[in-house]
Amino acid sequence: MSSKTNADCCADGHEGPALKLSEALSRILAEVQPVSGGDTLAVRSALGRVLSADVVSSIDVPSHTNSAMDGYALAGSELSAGGETRLEVIGTSAAGRPFAGEVRSGQCVRIMTGAPMPPGADTVAMQENVVRDGDIAIVGPGQKVGQHVRQAGEDIAAGTIALAAGTRLMPAEIGILGSLGVGEVRVRRRPRVAFFSTGDELRSVGEPLGEGQIYDSNRYTIFGMLSRLGVDVLDMGVIRDDRDAVEQAFAKAAAEADAIVSSGGVSVGDADYVAETLERTGTVGFWKVAMKPGRPLAFGRIGEALFFGLPGNPNSVMVTFYQLVQPALQALAGIPNPEPPLTMPAISATALHKKPGRREFQRGVFSRSEDGRLVVRKTGHQGSGVLSSMAAANCFIVLPEDSGPVAEGDEVTVQPFAAFV
Repeated sequence: MSSKTNADCCADGHEGPALKLSEALSRILAEVQPVSGGDTLAVRSALGRVLSADVVSSIDVPSHTNSAMDGYALAGSELSAGGETRLEVIGTSAAGRPFAGEVRSGQCVRIMTGAPMPPGADTVAMQENVVRDGDIAIVGPGQKVGQHVRQAGEDIAAGTIALAAGTRLMPAEIGILGSLGVGEVRVRRRPRVAFFSTGDELRSVGEPLGEGQIYDSNRYTIFGMLSRLGVDVLDMGVIRDDRDAVEQAFAKAAAEADAIVSSGGVSVGDADYVAETLERTGTVGFWKVAMKPGRPLAFGRIGEALFFGLPGNPNSVMVTFYQLVQPALQALAGIPNPEPPLTMPAISATALHKKPGRREFQRGVFSRSEDGRLVVRKTGHQGSGVLSSMAAANCFIVLPEDSGPVAEGDEVTVQPFAAFV
C-alpha cells in the first residue's frame, strides 16, 4: 500500500469507481501480516487461540490396533467361504485389560470396543452376528477379513503433523492435543484491536440524551463481533467531530493496537474528519466498495496498524465487518487463507427489490419447508439504519452485483449467521 497525497486519494478514491467486494477483500488480505510474538499456554487455556508452530505427534493414535465393535476377535483366514464358522472362545479382551495369549487356528476371543486386538487376530465379528453355545462361538456368514478393526496410528501416526501452525484451537483440536498427551502449546498472541465511534450526536449508555442526540449502538455491536473473534479489544469511546480529536484518537490507537476499527465519518461531508485525517496522516488503500449496505468504507494504515473506517449506519457496520474486517483479523491472528463464509441455495419466499451494480446483503430468515427445501424470507424493511432487521435475521440473502429484482420462488444464495459467529 503506497502513501498518497490528498489530491491522489481523492482522484482514485472518493471520486473513483467502487471496488467489487472480492477485489476489496483481496487487497486487504494482501496487506495483512500475522502478529508476531506468542504465549505458551496449558491446553485448556488455549481454546480459541491460534497455533504458532506445528504440533508433531510423538505417539500413534490409537496407540494400539483395537476393536471398533463389541464382538469376537478372530483370524480372517478362519472364516468359512459361504456358511457358518465355529470357533472356540478362549478368553476376553477388554479396554485396559487385554487378553494375554494368542489366537490360534479354530479359536477366537471375546472382545470389547477399544480393546487391543490379540496376537493372531485381524478381524472382528460383531456380537449381533455371533451365536454362543457354551465355549463355542458360531459366526454367521457374510463376514469380511479385517472388518471392524482400527489400526494403530490410523487416526494420527507418530512423527506426523497432528495440527499445523495457523490452526485455531476449537474443541475438537483441544481433544486431539489431549489424545497426544500434550499439556502445553505455543500460540500466537491475540491481535490488539482499537475501536471507536465518531459523531457529536452520539452518547454512551448511561448519559442523558439531548435534542438531536442518539445512543451509540455501533460500539456495542463492534465490541460483540470483536469479542467473538477472541481478539484483545481497546474501546476508545466516542470521538467528537473535531479534527484534532480525531487525529489524537488515530495516533493513540496506532500506538497501542495492531488494527483500528472506526464507525462513521468516512463520507465526504464537511464534518467527516475520519476520511480527511486518514488521507493526511496515514496511507490509503481504497474508499468505496460496490456493496449494499456499506458502500463508503475506508481501508488503509495508520503507522503500522491496519485501519478500517466503517460507515455509520448500524447494518452497514455489521455487513462490512463480517465481509471484510473479520477475515482480515483472522489473517492477522495467524490463520492462513481464512475460509469464505458458508453459502447455501434457498428459495425466496418473498419478492426482493434490487438494482444491478452492487452486491447486496439483505437480512433474512431461512427455514425448511414441508417438502424439505430451504426457504428464505426477508426480515422487513431493509434500510441500513434498521438494526432490528438484523436482530430478527439468521442469514444474509446475498444478491450478486449484476442481478436485478428477485421474484417470489426464485433461487437465491444465503449466508447463515452461524458462519460468522
